[in-house]
Amino acid sequence: MKLFYTDHFVLPLPPGHRFPMEKYARLRQRLEANGLFPANAFCVPEAATDAEILRAHDAAYLAGVQSGTLDAAAMRRIGFPWSAAMVERSRRSAGATLAACRTALIDGCAANLAGGTHHAHRDFGSGFCVFNDAAIAALAMIAEGRARRVAVIDCDVHQGDGTATILAGNPATFTLSLHGAKNFPFHKAASDLDIELADGTADAAYLAALDQALVQVFDGFGPDLVIYLAGADPYEGDRLGRLALTRAGLAERDRRVLATCRAAGVAVAIAMAGGYAHHIDDTVAIHATTLETAARLWPTSTEDTPA
Repeated sequence: MKLFYTDHFVLPLPPGHRFPMEKYARLRQRLEANGLFPANAFCVPEAATDAEILRAHDAAYLAGVQSGTLDAAAMRRIGFPWSAAMVERSRRSAGATLAACRTALIDGCAANLAGGTHHAHRDFGSGFCVFNDAAIAALAMIAEGRARRVAVIDCDVHQGDGTATILAGNPATFTLSLHGAKNFPFHKAASDLDIELADGTADAAYLAALDQALVQVFDGFGPDLVIYLAGADPYEGDRLGRLALTRAGLAERDRRVLATCRAAGVAVAIAMAGGYAHHIDDTVAIHATTLETAARLWPTSTEDTPA
């Protein structure tokens, strides 16, 4: 199982910024030390190209991001200060999901150790999301003839509004978002399937809702590729989550999603999505468990990554 990382492309943030950028390097370090992944499992992706990005995003928006000419309101909506490093980091993160999809379609499963930037819309960024990696990757896999039907299973606590709007009306894609009803974004988009959860939803109710949703994805749509956004933020200790899943509940969520893909013979590319725990080590541990679960279902290949 290949893991694509971009944590050395650092997005510089001012002191006190609430986005936990350091979680990505900590996650890779933890995975390197746990013995499940050999050194050649860790790969640096190419940056997403303009052509790949433009399947999902408006040309004027891409030009504004690239040149740093988005206005102050647009940058506030994204939540990051502009820098050339921000642009490169965002391109690389989208490239990591592209690479994970291409690899998963050969090996069965691969992961982006970041990604899940699902609040980026066609013509604007939002909520710490510049480019929508899941939408970019889904449209690329279809355009390249690698996949016929792509499902985005979004288990971040926040609705995947950007993914929903970019992919709306595309019969080759299916968007599922399982999220907090009263959480960001406060004006929801329409996914193909939205499961809205009340504040305080805990393990049992969450997993029951997930089971029902997976039936609709696999029996109703029938994907040959899943992009799984494995957010750590439904955790009971998350600063921005408002749900009440335990770490054991999140591990079971991952097992059910990934085991369903494995049993159906459906390739899956994993992206980490959000995680804002009071203790960053909890976020890192949740993300690590997702990938450890996948590694046990798809033992790591020692072969070279395909181009």
